[in-house]
Amino acid sequence: MSGYPNQPPNYGYGYGAPPPSQPYGAPPASQPYGAPPPSQSYGAPPPAQPYSANPYGQPSAPYATPYQKPPKDESHSHGGGSGYPPPSGHASPFASLVPSVFPPGTDPNVIACFQLADQDGSGFIDDKEMQRALSSYNQSFSLRTVHLLMFHFTNTSVKKIGPKEFTSLFYSLQNWRSIFERFDKDRSGKIDSSELRDALLSLGYAVSPMVLDLLVSKFDKTGGKSKAIEYDNFIECCLTVKGLTDKFKEKDTAYSGSATFSYESFMLTVLPFLIA
Repeated sequence: MSGYPNQPPNYGYGYGAPPPSQPYGAPPASQPYGAPPPSQSYGAPPPAQPYSANPYGQPSAPYATPYQKPPKDESHSHGGGSGYPPPSGHASPFASLVPSVFPPGTDPNVIACFQLADQDGSGFIDDKEMQRALSSYNQSFSLRTVHLLMFHFTNTSVKKIGPKEFTSLFYSLQNWRSIFERFDKDRSGKIDSSELRDALLSLGYAVSPMVLDLLVSKFDKTGGKSKAIEYDNFIECCLTVKGLTDKFKEKDTAYSGSATFSYESFMLTVLPFLIA
């Protein structure tokens, strides 16, 4: 893609690869997606625990799990080539960002882009500095999209990012641009509802028509009038769908399409996407 430095060999997280045999969220063959488990009415409390056994909103177990440092050979892609930090439970969103360095083999243009933005030489760039840095590669991003990118790649809400996270973010944007251009079939600079559905399916996410309509309405800059979303908002849409799905799948260990959240866990899952 023009404007971006080339990716190192084997870099990336597989976005754009053929979808799995059954995208996450697609209904199982014998049971509609979201249907209640057999022998239990929808919304009923777990059999062994009466509803509201704990005070409303009180956690039943600690949320945060210790951060596991990825192996050295995975450091460039933040674990398993996903392009995202590994899940770390519900760690404090205001945790301090750990200083980092550029991974070996990072494109010099990416390093120069970061260093130009890091004018005080602190080893971090803030949200406005990153917005300016990305705009130098013909990318126009709102601060909300920048905040959401920072949250995903640092797992904190401190609105700063270091060299390692910036490198993963930068190359991930290159992949997203490729996906956007592939599904923007009429080259309008926007993707409509059906194109967004196909793009999400290619990423492994099968969303219902109702959810799809909500996504288009939410991320359409015209407030739903054009029924299409531009690249900036496409990034935000994908981050939201992927982030919420990943958090849901942490609870849905059986891949059944159902999961149980405590009140606190639910709030910590959803709020970062609302207040980015």
